[in-house]
Amino acid sequence: MRPVRTSVVTAAAAVAALAAVTGCANKSDAKAGGADGSVQVTATDDSCKLSKTDFPAGHVKFDIENKGSKVTEVYLLFPDDRIVAERENIGPGLKQQLTAEVKAGSYEVACKPGMKGDGIRQKVTVTGGSAAKRNPQLDTAVAEYRKYAQEQADETLPKVKVFTDAVRAADLEAAKKAFAPSRLGWERTEPVAESFGDIDPKTDTREDGLEKGQKWTGWHRLEKSLWADGKIGDDEKNLATELDKDLTDWQKRVGTAEITPTSMANGAKELLDEVATGKITGEEDRYSHTDLSDFKGNVEGAQKAYELLKPVASKNDAALTTELDKQFAALNTLLDKYRTDKTSYDFTSYDKVGEGDRKQLSDTVNALAEPLSKLAAAVAK
Repeated sequence: MRPVRTSVVTAAAAVAALAAVTGCANKSDAKAGGADGSVQVTATDDSCKLSKTDFPAGHVKFDIENKGSKVTEVYLLFPDDRIVAERENIGPGLKQQLTAEVKAGSYEVACKPGMKGDGIRQKVTVTGGSAAKRNPQLDTAVAEYRKYAQEQADETLPKVKVFTDAVRAADLEAAKKAFAPSRLGWERTEPVAESFGDIDPKTDTREDGLEKGQKWTGWHRLEKSLWADGKIGDDEKNLATELDKDLTDWQKRVGTAEITPTSMANGAKELLDEVATGKITGEEDRYSHTDLSDFKGNVEGAQKAYELLKPVASKNDAALTTELDKQFAALNTLLDKYRTDKTSYDFTSYDKVGEGDRKQLSDTVNALAEPLSKLAAAVAK
């Protein structure tokens, strides 16, 4: 599940945007914008100030500074609230940079102090200009990743049906056994989960991630019933059927979802951040303790995105891809410690993983996330 964020609404007249990349920010003039044309975003606990709200299309850079006392997030949003680009977990006093390649149109920038709610918003207008020249190698990478995502969706539905059939049959143990396998394909495609619209909040939201008025549905609602409540009633059976329906919808959306080279790279990095803040703490699968299976699926999806982008990234930044190869290998080796069969996704129950081992997992994830944050910039050169 991605962190709490603005709800997504399907639009009839959304403008198109290409992608988002993130990296470290440089100091620049906060009043008129940076010397490189960047937009200065100053976030506080009660304001979101931009140095300019009108700028040309193409690569738009936002230099963000959090001058508030709360951790914040900054989003560039379509008019229908879909996310174009995002930068999360910006601590007090920290600076970050967000770069989006955007076509002309109307958008909003939202700062979210405390990382909750709709955020403090500013309308922005992107005019004229042109997008960056297309790279055939990157077009191929996107096509291959879409194919990968479609394969994951196609393979997931039968596994989900095993799970939901067991729920409808009120077979508690069979449902528990099928829970983690039913999630693997979804977890692999989470680097581009935002491109699937409202499927994520319907299927993969935790109870503490619900927005006001949102009905709790999906895997984690059923997980609580199976492990915490130990019962399957009519509500759970209906939720199982709803999960089938929502994931069938996901399967159909993959072919038309907007996936770009930089959204692949940026999504992979944000997913590693989610692993560090949710899965390593045991919050994701808090009742079943199947976190490591999800964790492995996330790493595989992020690595797939990286491997497809690597031919271009290695030309632009060979040192970066060398480091990424090293860090992906280190994380996969560490995860293998928690399963006896490397071809199986039957991992150690996460409640059996001690604090010291969780710290090691966290450190290894962070060692990968730091260079991964530079991947999108490398493919956008």
